[in-house]
Amino acid sequence: MEKRFNPLAADGRWQQAWDEAQAFRADDHSPKPKCYVLEMFPYPSGRIHMGHVRNYTMGDVLARYKRMTGHEVLHPMGWDAFGMPAENAAMEKKVHPGDWTRANIAAMKAQLKRLGFALDWSRELATCEPDYYGHEQALFLKMLEAGLVYRKESEVNWDPVDMTVLANEQVIDGRGWRSGALVERRKLAQWFLKITDFAEDLLDGLDALPDWPEKVKLMQANWIGRSRGLRFGFKLDQAAAGHDGIDVYSTRPDTIFGASFVAIAADHPLALALAEQDSALAAFAEECRRTGTAAEEIETAEKKGYDTGLNAVHPFDPEWKLPVFVANFVLMGYGTGAVMGVPAHDQRDLDFARKYMLPVPRVVAAEGEADKPIHDEAYTGPGRLVNSHFLDGMSVDEAKAAVIAKAEDGGWGQGTTVFRLRDWGVSRQRYWGTPIPVIHCADCGIVPVPADQLPVVLPEDVSFDVPGNPLDRHPTWRDVSCPTCGAAAKRETDTLDTFADSSWYFVRFASQPEDKPFDKAIAEQWLPVGQYIGGIEHAILHLLYARFWTRALKHLGMLDFAEPFGGLFTQGMVTHETYSASHYDQPEGSEPAKLYWVAPEDVEYIDGKPVERVSGRPITVGRVEKMSKSKKNTVDPTAIIDQYGADAARWFMLSDSPPERDLEWSEAGIEGAWRFVQRVWRLATDREPAAGEDKDLDRKLHKTIAGIAEDIEALSFNKAVAKLYELANALEKAQPSASRTQAIDAMLLLVAPMIPHLAEEAWSARGHEGLIALADWPKVDPALLVDDEVTIAIQVNGKLRDTLTAPKGADKASLEAMALESEKIIAFLEGKAPKKVIVVPDRLVNLVA
Repeated sequence: MEKRFNPLAADGRWQQAWDEAQAFRADDHSPKPKCYVLEMFPYPSGRIHMGHVRNYTMGDVLARYKRMTGHEVLHPMGWDAFGMPAENAAMEKKVHPGDWTRANIAAMKAQLKRLGFALDWSRELATCEPDYYGHEQALFLKMLEAGLVYRKESEVNWDPVDMTVLANEQVIDGRGWRSGALVERRKLAQWFLKITDFAEDLLDGLDALPDWPEKVKLMQANWIGRSRGLRFGFKLDQAAAGHDGIDVYSTRPDTIFGASFVAIAADHPLALALAEQDSALAAFAEECRRTGTAAEEIETAEKKGYDTGLNAVHPFDPEWKLPVFVANFVLMGYGTGAVMGVPAHDQRDLDFARKYMLPVPRVVAAEGEADKPIHDEAYTGPGRLVNSHFLDGMSVDEAKAAVIAKAEDGGWGQGTTVFRLRDWGVSRQRYWGTPIPVIHCADCGIVPVPADQLPVVLPEDVSFDVPGNPLDRHPTWRDVSCPTCGAAAKRETDTLDTFADSSWYFVRFASQPEDKPFDKAIAEQWLPVGQYIGGIEHAILHLLYARFWTRALKHLGMLDFAEPFGGLFTQGMVTHETYSASHYDQPEGSEPAKLYWVAPEDVEYIDGKPVERVSGRPITVGRVEKMSKSKKNTVDPTAIIDQYGADAARWFMLSDSPPERDLEWSEAGIEGAWRFVQRVWRLATDREPAAGEDKDLDRKLHKTIAGIAEDIEALSFNKAVAKLYELANALEKAQPSASRTQAIDAMLLLVAPMIPHLAEEAWSARGHEGLIALADWPKVDPALLVDDEVTIAIQVNGKLRDTLTAPKGADKASLEAMALESEKIIAFLEGKAPKKVIVVPDRLVNLVA
């Protein structure tokens, strides 16, 4: 028997044994209760990182535990494989996106296998393969037929470097999230999915998700953004360019007496008509189009307007005129493309009003602040109406209702519930994505690709020498005959947003027939996903789109449930110190040198001070931050596995921090995990005589079994780890006995979901047949969860002087007698009898001297 566990020898051997036994292959026809555990599938970038290790280890522990507790477990893995990084690699490295992607998948799969994850690789899928995206095309056409897909011209964020449309969330500080280029606003014909048809249901459905984090539900609720407001029309004081009024929608009709201007979008029909006769306005509108449509960009950009010279008439006072501006912060795609500007109570409106010297009348005030002027910050807090005629003194909600009632009675407005959510624009002008399966015919219009011609497969012979979408430049793929009339026609060259690929992959994992996207009956045996695990960064887009897609499938009659994920867990990030050094030694008084980042493996300590290993330059230790390639504070999982083995890496991911919080990587932490793995090995390979009982150890073991089961079910892995440390301590202190032998076997079962390679090696070494991965979770004896002894506090005149151990439920006389026999108590009483004895059963004895 080896004295030390050797992971380099054991890990691969047991991984092969699991594969040969198909230990983790899910059986659709099993009579066992079904359990679906899923971590958000990765993008195949080429290397897994510690965030992946943490995420997948958590799911793996739960999946292995569920299998041991009698469940048929589906725990699959696949690849979110379409997207711009592959095209960027094609341009930079002169490789085909498919070759780059598939090579990365092979590398990452090998890394994941080395970590021993209990994955059903028979269900592996990659969204870039026709056998996946062909079914996605079929679903798209079903949605098109059902009226859930449409095409229209709309303003979009255009990345002039990547030459593609970006979602608002992909625009960061006015720049493309990948290229960093300043985003432009363009009008393009785009494909949309009608997510707004489900806005109310998506919002209300959050109440039926008790096992989702509250912060995620709040983020989604805010994104969907239901509000009650007023849609009404401002009349113009004079007709202009065929227009005599402007329709607006306001979520704050209570502030109508605080209005000081009306603003319209540069592409509003009135603005377009005026621009035909006003070159300066036309130039201003063009300037507006050079900014993106992202809300964050619009909020932070300088507010600019163009005074049209027109005036809108206030609906409550025909003598009150409001100037009409074309403004760069109003978009045609949002609401009516026109807003009522109330600067005292909207920061964007206030910034605009200050720039153009417009009035800023306060109409909502907290108590005692009615006369308090508005300076640089709009007041958006609670209060009552002031300076608002018949609304004065009302609460905000009362005033909203009153204005809506007046508008409806007067016939100039209508109370309306609206949502912030907009339809999902899914068109992307790129090659490496799912081709949208329609054909454009001059005579027939938009024609769906016939089902027997699916999948529409991406052509392999493409070039990335010229910016833009290679599909536009591929005539043999692009140019086709119309399926309806046979005339010359063209394929749609836009591809689908990759969020579409990840909006239904969990269904395809559950059922994978060749002739259709999934089998309803089989899919519904597994779905909804029991436990979904992934980062908080996907709280809105991915999760919202997946919820929509599932509802769409239900609408189509393809599924009978609406929510895809029953339980959701968002894990914290893995962090590390950052290290930097200067490019050169800095003479006194010189300009500071530019710093560069240094990788952790290139830092060493000499005389307690950090220096760069090669150059010897002093290192500045920076903040602990999320691991990132840009700051070089990453740790390579493969190097860790090579040095410490998979189990130590897994154990550290589980042990040092609650899983919802960030985990700081440290050498001390991984070395501590390695030491614990060796402790378990020493315990398991200890040859002790197997005789006698140890009731205390039996009780400790069964409490540990019950506690760890609760912790794993709750995903409180760090608590389970703490209990295993306590059990190991108890085993090391316990004398040889049959109880200890049984407890060691049980401990191996308890650690098997967490450090499975060692558990298998030790289980085999102890003579057990079969794989521990397929063994049963140890049973709990309920009687051993109840303590039959208690600790009694002994007080003298109310102060603790000693303790004693007594049978649980001992009577008062017995406890008093035991207390009086204590040597410490005899000494305190100096041989005298107490004046009074107070006994609280199972808790304390208080002697009054």
